[in-house]
Amino acid sequence: MPIIDSKKLDFVRATVKRNKIFMLNELVSHLGCSSRTAQAKLKLWKAYTSYNQNGKYYTLPETPRFDVNGLWRFKRIAFSKHGNLKQTIIHLVVTSPGGLSGRQLGDLLGLAPQSFMHHFSKCPGLRREKHEGVFVYFADEPKRHEIQRQQRLKRVCRSAAAAISEPEAVMILVAIISHHDISADDILAMPEIKKSKLTLQAVQGFMEYHALEKKIQISKH
Repeated sequence: MPIIDSKKLDFVRATVKRNKIFMLNELVSHLGCSSRTAQAKLKLWKAYTSYNQNGKYYTLPETPRFDVNGLWRFKRIAFSKHGNLKQTIIHLVVTSPGGLSGRQLGDLLGLAPQSFMHHFSKCPGLRREKHEGVFVYFADEPKRHEIQRQQRLKRVCRSAAAAISEPEAVMILVAIISHHDISADDILAMPEIKKSKLTLQAVQGFMEYHALEKKIQISKH
């Protein structure tokens, strides 16, 4: 590998640092060396590679100001302290409380989900499941997956419960008190409930969020 004068190397490093982001051909031009030599310098400098724009851009490790998710953008060029796009998605999913949908990942990464999520339908480290008609990505490690799945279920139930008005909640509670073994389907079939616009999902979410199904089972013994 050709030896590059240390003063020139320092000057070039300061130049690309000032520009914040740069491409390989720019570094080759500044150093007056081959692509292979420039790539070796990038590795030595521990430069980050962009996870978008086909990984064409680089930035020095001291340049990014990563957010809480370990992401940083400059002029629409995105970088991650977790590595490439695949490594970043796995990290974001595994560390999320309740898994992430493609849309949620797209919002975090600043990318259109349809441009990359089809590559992750069967990705080692991830597990894809359909929840409420939407594909959600979880960690594939069994214990972590179960924790995330339960957390997402709680979130769905909380949202469903919040959508129920106070009069509707009273009707559901009266039905449960009057019929100890009643199910969500049975509640929805009651004449007074039929008049409302309650959905099965809303009733089930309300019962699960308030642990009413559990109470029904206990009361039977």
